[in-house]
Amino acid sequence: MAFPSTAPTPVAAVLRDDADALVQARRLAGSFAVEAADRDRERRLPRTELDELSASGLLAATVPADHGGADVGTRTLLEVFRLLGAADPSIAQIPQSHFAYVNVLRESATPQQKRFFFADVLAGKRFGNAQSETGSRTAQDVQTRLRPTGDGGFALNGTKGYSTGALLAHWIPVLAKDDADRLQVAYVPRDADGVTVIDDWVGMGQRTTASGTVELRDVRVPAERIVPHHMTFQRPQLHGALAQALHAAIDVGIAGGALADAAEFVRTRSRPWGESGVDTAAEDPLTIQRFGELGIRLRAAEALLDSAGAAIDDARADLTEETAGSASIAVAAAKAFADATAIELTNALFEVSGARSSLDSANLHRHWRNARTHTLHDPVRWKIQHIGRHTLNGTLPPRHGQI
Repeated sequence: MAFPSTAPTPVAAVLRDDADALVQARRLAGSFAVEAADRDRERRLPRTELDELSASGLLAATVPADHGGADVGTRTLLEVFRLLGAADPSIAQIPQSHFAYVNVLRESATPQQKRFFFADVLAGKRFGNAQSETGSRTAQDVQTRLRPTGDGGFALNGTKGYSTGALLAHWIPVLAKDDADRLQVAYVPRDADGVTVIDDWVGMGQRTTASGTVELRDVRVPAERIVPHHMTFQRPQLHGALAQALHAAIDVGIAGGALADAAEFVRTRSRPWGESGVDTAAEDPLTIQRFGELGIRLRAAEALLDSAGAAIDDARADLTEETAGSASIAVAAAKAFADATAIELTNALFEVSGARSSLDSANLHRHWRNARTHTLHDPVRWKIQHIGRHTLNGTLPPRHGQI
């Protein structure tokens, strides 16, 4: 169904620094976790929670300091996403696109565009996305077109799928191509004439990401709302590395949330196996052994994620073809490991918790459903190919937004 425009955004706080961002993330994660299972069960979209996220100031965490933002480091941003992902990965996935398109502005917008949009982001406004296309030959083919109207503006036409966050956004950045077949991003108001956002996402996991369809029919876009995204990839860049690292952080968060819920379930609801000779399931030595193995796996995923964030921060301080490529490889390694870790831990949850954990009333299967759905976002087998080429031959990865 079509969805009405969003309500006005609460006035947003302004983050002071990285430490402030982590305080806000921990506070919100604790709050969001409380009803995460119920929201998933009822497919209740997190409208109130997103307004709280806007009001916290976290959505402006990467706004540059010279525009009034905290300009937090990538390591901090990834930790914010890991915390939110452990609490409710659907909520964590919604602002992934927001931060990616804030970064598009940082990379390629004019000074005037930066002043306008960064002020909106500081006020708590949210970017959704209209990026993927479902009817093209590959997911990367862009059929949506931006045509000049003769009056200095442009008309936007196309259909987008998997438009995470668009239902509850204030602006929808649209990936489109112009008459010269160059990649552009048009920043379109959510309630603009010709924009229809359809609530038709029915995935088995990540059920409340609002990842529906966006239809664009002769949407008028002034030239000053269009950013030449193709320029981002004509030089060393970190756009793809940042976007992919945020996805990795969500996967690591899902794994951590699942392991924490498994531990709580074993301590409070599981029964020991008769042969163990112990009084509680939490004392079973084989269960303890498995938790140790899973804990090591999670720590390794967290360490790779932090290393990827550090690589992006280092490259941003000294951006060259080599540092950008090395950052992308570090992110690819973190993402590949996080993908497998999220699947393993959300599956092992049932192994260590026993038959009771499979009850629908517990809704612990949401962790596996979320992990299995979110890890389909980008095929890690291609990331492993790039890692292999770099490891064996020193080949830098390609310049695009998927690595």
